[in-house]
Amino acid sequence: MSAVQTADSLIASHVAGTLPLPAHVLVAAHLQLNNDNRAFAGELERLGGLGLSQARPVALSDRDRRLASVLDGPAPAAPSHPQEARDGLFPPVLRDFVGFDVADVPWRTKMPGFREHDVGEIDGCHVSLFWIRPGRAIPAHTHGGLELTLVLDGAFNDVNGRYARGDISIADETVEHRPVAEKDRPCIGLAVTDAPLRLSGPLGRRLIDIVGG
Repeated sequence: MSAVQTADSLIASHVAGTLPLPAHVLVAAHLQLNNDNRAFAGELERLGGLGLSQARPVALSDRDRRLASVLDGPAPAAPSHPQEARDGLFPPVLRDFVGFDVADVPWRTKMPGFREHDVGEIDGCHVSLFWIRPGRAIPAHTHGGLELTLVLDGAFNDVNGRYARGDISIADETVEHRPVAEKDRPCIGLAVTDAPLRLSGPLGRRLIDIVGG
């Protein structure tokens, strides 16, 4: 997953079906919240289908066995981003993935003003939901791999800009940031990482941020 660096390439990987399951869900949830990128993903799917239709046919070996394996296999999944989110805070694909909406998240306080629900390790990724008190800063950190963050409510700011509902923040080994929730409401989001985070910055600043100063 660490090779993905931009939102467009992330969506392209999602359409191609090459993302780990948690990243696939995160991007699908983003697409259910973002009309423009949902249209972009649809165009990628159209172009992919066009490419297949124009490809020269290739003879299959052992045709009957392959056909039988397809017919005996599970039914194909429905498209993951056919409609926008309408009911509840969580997009439908995320509700299906975690099994509940925001009102039923079993939050645990990790630091003052910061709550988390650890979904677990899935397909090589660590998955969690988070809640950040308005105005609270998350301690500065760098990344051992890729960190994808989807904002579900509220907003936060870091060195790369502002992220509000439906936005994806992409951070890798080159990014050191200190996300700060905006002051008007809590920031709630989904985080998917493929390697641990590492705290950075001056020790005094770290301690202040950990205790929520």
